[in-house]
Amino acid sequence: MTDPSLRGRNVLGGPLQDCSHEPLTGFFRDGCCRTGAGDRGVHAVCARVTKEFLAYSRSVGNDLSTPRPAYRFPGLEPGDGWCLCAARWKEAWEAGMAPPVVLEATHASALEYVDRATLEAHAWPSEGDGESEENGAEESGR
Repeated sequence: MTDPSLRGRNVLGGPLQDCSHEPLTGFFRDGCCRTGAGDRGVHAVCARVTKEFLAYSRSVGNDLSTPRPAYRFPGLEPGDGWCLCAARWKEAWEAGMAPPVVLEATHASALEYVDRATLEAHAWPSEGDGESEENGAEESGR
């Protein structure tokens, strides 16, 4: 696990939170959507993938459902948390297929690709919003 002081800030200006440890995500495979040297894709957007997004992503040549063990990639299912490339999330948003975003776990560098208002409009409900992750996962087909 990465020292929180080295993670950076999220799009809300607070400390970057973990995105997912099951499946283990992040460019550095540490559960966090932090980015840095070598991350040409800028894996900064923490999303809760949906069935529709996974189908869309596959249709544009980025199959996120099929496991690829050589890359420590388990294959995703609806409801999974995953650090997406900021430009890929924007592409999906432009196509009307963007998955919900966990703002507290989305790195501030995503704001170089997508404005905060757009991300907030696609926010995954936080624990304080009165909806549980279980309910959201059920809605996304999990």
